[in-house]
Amino acid sequence: MAAAPVSVPHMKLGSQGVEVSAQGLGCMGMSMAYGERKPEADMVGLLRHAIAAGVTFLDTSDVYGPHTNEVLLGKALKGGVRGEVQLATKFGISQDLTEVHGDPACEASLRRLGVDCIDLYYQHRIDTKVPVEVTIGELKKLVEEGKIKYIGLSEASASTIRRAHAVHPITAVQLEWSLWTRDVEQDIIPTCRELGIGIVAYSPLGRGFFSG
Repeated sequence: MAAAPVSVPHMKLGSQGVEVSAQGLGCMGMSMAYGERKPEADMVGLLRHAIAAGVTFLDTSDVYGPHTNEVLLGKALKGGVRGEVQLATKFGISQDLTEVHGDPACEASLRRLGVDCIDLYYQHRIDTKVPVEVTIGELKKLVEEGKIKYIGLSEASASTIRRAHAVHPITAVQLEWSLWTRDVEQDIIPTCRELGIGIVAYSPLGRGFFSG
């Protein structure tokens, strides 16, 4: 008997209007960390298979690789696939992973991804040397220019989320939330729910521990 076709449900992410697949695909492991690299053609095939199955929320960053993961997604999105996905990428960590900075690098990400607009653009880590209000002000300009649609934060405190949201609506906060990472439930999750901010949980299966 043939297996039933896979159907991934969709959901609203936050209160700003973006709709994504309830299950997203984090793409970091395709270009760095978590074992040996697989052939690029295999990864492009995996991305397109996921999209065909209804996983339309794809997550990357300029530091994955570095840069090569965005290039990989750009190749997978050629041929008319771009319109089927909600594309998220991030900025804010140096290529050698030693520094955090608050300056968006949107133009470079747009070139590597081969797109003219990023759906969700996160500050990957908060730069304590630059007030978050300044960074969000720059991201707000990118929204007004049509280069990004929605603004996100990754690994931000509840107070930082409130300060950022006061400058421009934050659509989503990305954080580690799994069976063994629960500290975010004390302050951050309630803050996001109060403000209507979506939550993107990475490593929900304990970085592979619960899935083998």
